[in-house]
Amino acid sequence: MDTTVFLLLRLGIAISMFGHGLVRLPKLNTFSQWMIASFEKSLLPKAMVLPFSYVLPVAESTVGLCLLIGLFTKPALIMGAGVLLILLFGTAMIENWEAIPSQLLHLAFFALLLQFVQSNSWALDKLFNL
Repeated sequence: MDTTVFLLLRLGIAISMFGHGLVRLPKLNTFSQWMIASFEKSLLPKAMVLPFSYVLPVAESTVGLCLLIGLFTKPALIMGAGVLLILLFGTAMIENWEAIPSQLLHLAFFALLLQFVQSNSWALDKLFNL
């Protein structure tokens, strides 16, 4: 994969993840309450949903920021894919079938970028030989 193409795809998924996390961080309690309410009738207990609702925006922001600056790119891609897999499971548990295509698309981009991570030339990883 061309290094410029990799950069554009990396930045696209980075902006999406960073944006998702960033807008939720200032309203973390409201987001958490919304998430708990969304999962009220699911099989998942509140004891699982509550901590995840606080971790998710931090994880999204962290993955997004790392990918934006190209630092720890491979671990960030793996972490991002993991977050998406958890989100997919949760989305299925609340039967929000409309959200699944978007989540699958994000997951596909994480997988594609992981496949071609050696093309990650425009990154702090290269500067620090990581």
